[in-house]
Amino acid sequence: MSSPSAVQATNLVFDYPARRKSPARRALDGVSFEVSRGEIFALLGPNGGGKTTLFKILATALLPTQGTAAIFGFDIRKQPDEVRRRIGVVFQNPSLDKKLTVLENLRYHGQLYGLRGGELNSRVSEMMERLAVADRAGNLVETLSGGLARRVELAKGLLHRPELLILDEPSVGLDPGARHDLWLYLQRLREKEGVTILVTTHLIDEGDRSNRVLVLNQGRIVALDTPARLKDQIGGDVISIATKQPEQLIGNIKAKFGITPTSFNGTLRIEKEAGHAFISQVVDAFPDLIDAVNFSKPTLEDVFIARTGHRFWEDQ
Repeated sequence: MSSPSAVQATNLVFDYPARRKSPARRALDGVSFEVSRGEIFALLGPNGGGKTTLFKILATALLPTQGTAAIFGFDIRKQPDEVRRRIGVVFQNPSLDKKLTVLENLRYHGQLYGLRGGELNSRVSEMMERLAVADRAGNLVETLSGGLARRVELAKGLLHRPELLILDEPSVGLDPGARHDLWLYLQRLREKEGVTILVTTHLIDEGDRSNRVLVLNQGRIVALDTPARLKDQIGGDVISIATKQPEQLIGNIKAKFGITPTSFNGTLRIEKEAGHAFISQVVDAFPDLIDAVNFSKPTLEDVFIARTGHRFWEDQ
């Protein structure tokens, strides 16, 4: 009998009730997916798309309005304690006590998981060494840089040796170098120790770093596959044309080439095989209407546009 998936979610729905200044809102609308053991799985989408709500449900901080979810076969409703023993959680907002040292934060967290004595000391030392913060053990958290504090958060989340690490927007507040180091460590953690990693993000490049990516928009799944396969589904190269007369240029391109571009704030977008050759044709045909042309290979943002009809940040 095969072992259960790391995560199995079936028809998850979550409704936020109406409040004084906001109407009732459906944050998740029938979300179903599985995460295999030992993969890095990204929940990618714009802010407000449902990622953090889904994160909280999987971390047992929220119960879904409808639907079910299981972590390594344990039901989040019926067996939350079993789930919590198997997951490590890193929240978007810092959860460290700024007035305690790195060492004090880790020891306190370990005690919450029942670690005591020599085992606690050994785990804390191991995590500080692995996350390269041992030399900061006596530093107050409030004196650490964003990147160092994030590493301490990771050490905290890994202290009890979870099988699944769940991270909500882990790169928030990090500079590019710290982000790069964070993802190198996550990949090493998966490859060398077999930890399954689920990360929510609104950053396209972090979706590309994952084994598979689930794209959420307005609480619904709009795409789910490996980054490469999702991008392969785009119909060729992506051409962006800047123009001050988008409607006229759309009509001209449609009449001459039989292609109807989509328009986003004065920029026309076309998906076409051999896009580099088409660029010269369209520029030669309508030079007075074109201000600039950009050619690129498909990205996960292009996947989002193709599936939703709007840009990643358009509705924010």
